Amino acid sequence: MKKKFILIPASVILFFAFARLNSQDTYHGKKVEYNLPTANTIATVTKGIAPFDVYFTPSVGNSYVAFKEAVAFKESRGKYHIVNSLGYLGKYQFGRTTLKFFNIHDTKEFLKNPELQEKAFKALCERNKWRLEKEIERNIGKKINGIEITESGILAAAHLAGAGSVKKYLRTNGKYIFTDAYGSNVQYYMKKFAGYDMSFVRPVEQPTI
Repeated sequence: MKKKFILIPASVILFFAFARLNSQDTYHGKKVEYNLPTANTIATVTKGIAPFDVYFTPSVGNSYVAFKEAVAFKESRGKYHIVNSLGYLGKYQFGRTTLKFFNIHDTKEFLKNPELQEKAFKALCERNKWRLEKEIERNIGKKINGIEITESGILAAAHLAGAGSVKKYLRTNGKYIFTDAYGSNVQYYMKKFAGYDMSFVRPVEQPTI
């Protein structure tokens, strides 16, 4: 039986209405897995490759994955091994006190372990969502200092400043604005990270990693 071949012109973009639910990456030989929400994917086919290789890129839109990668880029440009001048660590710039809460004490190992960093970020989001659950219910959709309050903005601000500082910002109607040593503040994070879908994150009092 003869095989039929279809010629595909250069720079053809094919759209598929499904996504791989498990995306994998590696860092220094260690595998990292991400659970991606269902979304469209784009398959790019380039002329001149024989046989054609198809590369799938998840279109994460406003999902949790998009949220965490946006936060990571702001914190560290997405680099797992970074330690800043104040001693904050990794892709999401964790403080040592926060890591100890999750029973992570070996910071050198933490910097070498992308999978652990991803789990720690999700656990912190779960913890902050539990601590700020009432504030989220009361404030979603409101505007403070011209900024619409969203769940993702609240959780991003809590990552920067802690849940307590976010509560003060919301309860003072934006009069109390925590600012860190580099000049980033709660209100900026509220605006920059607004509008992501955080339904993937459950409120958990004592999340485990």
